[in-house]
Amino acid sequence: MRTRPDVPAWIVPPALIGWALLALPLVGLVLRVDWRDFGSLVTTEASRAALWLSLRTASASTVLCLLLGVPLALVLARSTARWASAVRAVVLVPLVLPPVVGGIALLATFGRRGWLGQHLEVLGIEIAFTTVAVVLAQAFVSLPFLVVTLEGALRAADPGYADVAATLGAAPGRVLGRVTLPLVAPGLVAGTVLSFARALGEFGATVTFAGSLQGVTRSLPTEIYLQREVDPDAAIALSFLLVAVAVAVIALVHRPGRSPW
Repeated sequence: MRTRPDVPAWIVPPALIGWALLALPLVGLVLRVDWRDFGSLVTTEASRAALWLSLRTASASTVLCLLLGVPLALVLARSTARWASAVRAVVLVPLVLPPVVGGIALLATFGRRGWLGQHLEVLGIEIAFTTVAVVLAQAFVSLPFLVVTLEGALRAADPGYADVAATLGAAPGRVLGRVTLPLVAPGLVAGTVLSFARALGEFGATVTFAGSLQGVTRSLPTEIYLQREVDPDAAIALSFLLVAVAVAVIALVHRPGRSPW
């Protein structure tokens, strides 16, 4: 295997072991799938409802992450104030929290007895244990992926282009849309894909905050967990389906011949 001058030969074996640590469980999953009954296992009414719900809510949460995450990443990347470090620390918290803790935090905020949810309920707005709760739970755990990825891309981009555009009289909004965002487009796409993939596989925060009501809040990861207790073959088949969907989404962006992200 040929490597670049800054990659010593001894780096290759641990790199291969690291790759194997990620790849072998996926191989084991494929080997355990009951291919003869795969179609019937993944096309039950419950499975189809769970998959459709996961795709809809993951898409909605990704849109929410874009609407909120792009401005947040831009502010963090361009700010040198002390408060930016505190804001960034809050953004990073969901990355290290157990998802179930995130679900409890959401429930404590938006639940019927939550400090905000109890006031929303007076207005007739219920969030916990609804499809909206699934979207919020997914956005809570996936938003940091978009913000961190895009902030890194913004910091790495040459600010000279934006300065030149501003010097020529372009308004800040025009500079952002015509110069800055095109420069960091690979990072934006990478963050979006990571957010969608993370939302698609979210389980802990979702089941804690949204529950498990078929067709309303029971996402595909929740359906897999429930099937694991009653029908392990169905759980394995659905797990493979979830992996296949995630790989397909990533493959649409990270195609051969295209630079990584």
